[in-house]
Amino acid sequence: MAQTASRMTIAPIHPCFGARVEGVDLGEPLDTATFQQIFDAFQEYSVLVFHGQRLTDETQMAFSRRFGPLETTINATGRENRLHPNLVDLSNTDPERDGGLMDWTDRRMLYQSGNQLWHTDSSFKPVPAMASLLSGREVPPVGGETEFASMRHAYRTLPEATRQGLEGKVVVHSILYSRSTIAKGLFDPEHEKGLPPVRQALVRTNPVNGRKAVYVGSHAWYVEGMPDQESRRLLDELLAHATRPASVYTHRWRPWDLVMWDNRSVLHRGRPWDAARHRRVMRRTTIAGDGPTVDPPFARRTSAWEGIIPDGVGVE
Repeated sequence: MAQTASRMTIAPIHPCFGARVEGVDLGEPLDTATFQQIFDAFQEYSVLVFHGQRLTDETQMAFSRRFGPLETTINATGRENRLHPNLVDLSNTDPERDGGLMDWTDRRMLYQSGNQLWHTDSSFKPVPAMASLLSGREVPPVGGETEFASMRHAYRTLPEATRQGLEGKVVVHSILYSRSTIAKGLFDPEHEKGLPPVRQALVRTNPVNGRKAVYVGSHAWYVEGMPDQESRRLLDELLAHATRPASVYTHRWRPWDLVMWDNRSVLHRGRPWDAARHRRVMRRTTIAGDGPTVDPPFARRTSAWEGIIPDGVGVE
């Protein structure tokens, strides 16, 4: 029997964005009115927190699909797609060693450390993600938090002249660029070939409510048509503006929390924990976007990462 919205409550958790949703079991069927209320809250608050959701991989994917088709996870060093093409495994348990712990010296964990940079999921894809849902199956007693910052709040708190200057600008995004800021060689050559740089609008508009957001993060490489230093300065300043401490919500995980966020308007980053001592087992589903943000979506590139050289930008 489908649940109804009569017992569900939605309460803000931060002055800028985010809400906690209680009184609903996402592992059970939801009636249309209940789901619509959650959908509307997602558009309004950008981040939704659900405590005590003992989801299986299957029920998490089923709830996520209510919002739209799921993304297929990329093949990468972290082997995040090992469980299902539509489910990301973000864990420090090693299936090759009977679930033993991987610490930060493991190449797979070094790759995962890219999640500690401020980013928005899949902005490096021609069609970037709409939303992500992260389930905390096992969480460490200390550390491992996830921080969120509203790019919508960042946009509306910029000076009007700055906002006007951002309109129409295009930014090239690349996961090869963002991971290269951590370490070299985190992608195998065959993986690199499938990850060309893509073009994204610097200002995005929510199609449901018309609210605008700056669209930045660690994958944002350079702004088209701007000199290298000026481009980097603009992106760094926008990121710093969006992630000011007063604008950040820090989620301290409890076991079986589910957190959902809008990748069109929210930045996030994971925080470190003692991975050599404590398990952290997380599952993420990612809801696909409905189309590219600009046309054409791909940026110029050559066949190898070392050859991805935008006009006016050098690679060391």
